[in-house]
Amino acid sequence: MSIITIRNVEFLNNPARFSDSYHFKVTFECIAPLKDDLEWKLIYVSSPGDEELDQELDDCLVGPVPMGVNSFEFEGSPPDPSKIPAEDVLGVAALILTGSYNDQEFVRVGYYQNTEYDNEEMRAAEKIEPIMFERLQRDISAKPRVTRFQIKWDVTPPGQNQTALGAAASAAVPSANDLDISDDIEMSGTSTTTLNGISV
Repeated sequence: MSIITIRNVEFLNNPARFSDSYHFKVTFECIAPLKDDLEWKLIYVSSPGDEELDQELDDCLVGPVPMGVNSFEFEGSPPDPSKIPAEDVLGVAALILTGSYNDQEFVRVGYYQNTEYDNEEMRAAEKIEPIMFERLQRDISAKPRVTRFQIKWDVTPPGQNQTALGAAASAAVPSANDLDISDDIEMSGTSTTTLNGISV
């Protein structure tokens, strides 16, 4: 059983310009006080076939974390256009939020991000070269995919025995603003979910 359960992820500026920072609020529940900080990372995946092109946009530490429901706002930088292959700029990419404790990832929330031009004429054009990044807009889907990993916590949930290390759970979440993963399906081993060919 996880000490931390994400209850809600709310994007505060969606849709937005491609060059705008990501601004969102994460609400989570903690069932036992933690000794160390939680680390959160935001990752942009433009090219599913090349992990070296993944961009870590930002990270932050949250702590100390008391028992109960907690929330924080996170602002992440936009991706660097120079690191995105021209053929992968437009269309669907993946945006991934990860949560870790003591260098162990315990949750991964993946979203579709669709990038397109901001007017019909430019969207209808067969090809625009060079790409006009200042005219691009992004829209993040409201249906994330959540994967939970069982890790070694340094505290034990009240009244619970710890689950074997390595178990994971993955399930679709109906809404980014109503995010509750308490009904995830339990599976043995580590689960990787694919979003439209993008491994998250």
